[in-house]
Amino acid sequence: MVAEPDETGARSGAAHEAAIEWWVLAKAGELSGARRADFEAWLAADPAHAAAYADIARMFEEARALRPAHAPAKRASRRPTAALAALLAASLAVFACFDHLSILLQADHATGVAESKSVTLSDGSRVELDAGSAIALRFEPGRRVVRLLAGEAWFVVAPDAARPFVVEAAGGSVTALGTAFDVALREGGAHVSVGEHRVAVASGGARVEVGERQSTAFETAAPGQPPVSVAADAIAAWRRGALVVEDRPLGEVLATLARYRHGAVLCLRPSTCARRVSGVFSTSEPLTTLREIEFFLGLRAVQLTSYLIFLTE
Repeated sequence: MVAEPDETGARSGAAHEAAIEWWVLAKAGELSGARRADFEAWLAADPAHAAAYADIARMFEEARALRPAHAPAKRASRRPTAALAALLAASLAVFACFDHLSILLQADHATGVAESKSVTLSDGSRVELDAGSAIALRFEPGRRVVRLLAGEAWFVVAPDAARPFVVEAAGGSVTALGTAFDVALREGGAHVSVGEHRVAVASGGARVEVGERQSTAFETAAPGQPPVSVAADAIAAWRRGALVVEDRPLGEVLATLARYRHGAVLCLRPSTCARRVSGVFSTSEPLTTLREIEFFLGLRAVQLTSYLIFLTE
């Protein structure tokens, strides 16, 4: 029986995903004993597996052929993964650059990697931007609108009853009914926590009021969750150099850490990035945070370059 096109594509994608993991382990010198036997059994289990691994190996050879002609052969043989690692890192940098440029073209204020900034708006309100964050302003006669384009921001709002202060994020809106609150973009949605007074969160056709020392979250186009109490020192903890994580996907945590460190940390398998993480970490030492997460989740980091790290189970 011939597989349908979508089944064939899914099988091919899974085979290549596994092939990448085996290839990285082989180049890191991690294939020996039982693991070597598992690898050989995987290769023999399906012709698609061997073909996928050959594709990855061929990609490496093509990348290695791109190295400068004057590069010493001896050095290349000592670090056979360097060319492909450089190519992968360069590709990731290009995609990140385009994404970052798109945000910058829309932004009125933005921060770079490991950079924070405090901005006083024309109405006297103050916005503190976390690392890798950006906002766009749209102040009108009857409304003050700030759109959170990336990252996280803390808002201290100047009162003006005639012009409500609204923060737009992830398809929802947060209207200030007081003075100080935090809004963070998350994977597929946003998180809101209130330091003083109240805010009204509108998303998915529903409205939720969030009081002082409370928080809520909403997915794009979905109603906000019922407010829950939150410790005062956990609200906008990034302002104190802390990253507070409560049962969040690893992929989301890695995306947040990327705002504090140049380079990419990738999961070899989607199931790895789906693992849940909780804890309090330092934003000033992202590599230490990564090692702590690696230890507690029983993961292993394979560092191809100082800018490219793979996580595997």
